[in-house]
Amino acid sequence: MKIQVLGTGCPKCGKTYEHVEEALKELGACADLEKVEDLKAIMNFGIMVTPAVAIDGAVKVAGKVPSVEEMKKLISESEAG
Repeated sequence: MKIQVLGTGCPKCGKTYEHVEEALKELGACADLEKVEDLKAIMNFGIMVTPAVAIDGAVKVAGKVPSVEEMKKLISESEAG
């Protein structure tokens, strides 16, 4: 699984990254976690607001900081397939 936190480096983007890390830790899940800060790369996802989270290339959250619980749910759903 590949999880990308999309954002230009703002505090909300940093908090989103922390929440994703915590969710992975609590679930004991493995994923390639990456920060995407390049504006062109972010625009390629078709979003206009950050922070955003993409799991395996699909945007799951945009324009808000997801809670740890929300991220755990999204990760679990993605693992289930």
